[in-house]
Amino acid sequence: MRKKFCREVTVVEILPVGQSEGEGEFFELRLEEPGWTDWQPGQFVMVRPSDWDFSLIWGRPFSICRSRDGLFSIFFQNVGRGTARIAKLRPGDKVTVWGPLGNSFVMEKSTPTLLLAGGVGLAPFVGYVERHPTPEHLELLFAHRLPLGCYPYPALAAAGTRGCLEERSPADLPKIIQAVQHKVAQYKEGLVLCCGPTPFMRTVQQAALKYGVRCQVSLENRMACGVGACLGCVCKDGQGHHVQTCTRGPVFWAQDVTL
Repeated sequence: MRKKFCREVTVVEILPVGQSEGEGEFFELRLEEPGWTDWQPGQFVMVRPSDWDFSLIWGRPFSICRSRDGLFSIFFQNVGRGTARIAKLRPGDKVTVWGPLGNSFVMEKSTPTLLLAGGVGLAPFVGYVERHPTPEHLELLFAHRLPLGCYPYPALAAAGTRGCLEERSPADLPKIIQAVQHKVAQYKEGLVLCCGPTPFMRTVQQAALKYGVRCQVSLENRMACGVGACLGCVCKDGQGHHVQTCTRGPVFWAQDVTL
């Protein structure tokens, strides 16, 4: 790989974010800035600690959360062997990162834009809000199950409007679905961007297609290489053809992907 594409960088710090019981811990990993000044919100990186052995061959994909003050940040939840090992990184450790990968969210200065995030899908919108030229035109609606303190919600304070939908019990789910559908319907003259669990994005996609709303969704497929070689992240496009999420996405227009 080209040197400017794949780099070994130093861990600056890793910060626990909030507390949750039985659902995995949340962390912000702050790395030395790799020098990618041209990355765009919605793109992702692959991360592989330099001391991993052959029991963990592949890196792990993460949305780019933010990049500023010489720090490059990702937000993640400890949900498996790879993220458990990454959560144990300490300042001074080395990791290999390759990217920025994939495409990005549309950013339109004068268009009212609704950001719909579910759970960890909130991460890419941190950088989106920070880099948007007119964040007052942005509205964030965040659906979550775990306590709000587990997520980087305060980092999106610059958005013009923010709201939360918390799922405390199964009875809340139909209300959340209805609220999301109602909100999407209000953006027929605007833009909707979505990232989160597949069922959540499918709800948004269906509402966008129903009401004729321009909408992009960012897929969270499992990835191994991140560059289109392994075919481990394929999804189906709007015509039913298999395409790589890492190179054709992860951001797709709602009408161009099957969820």
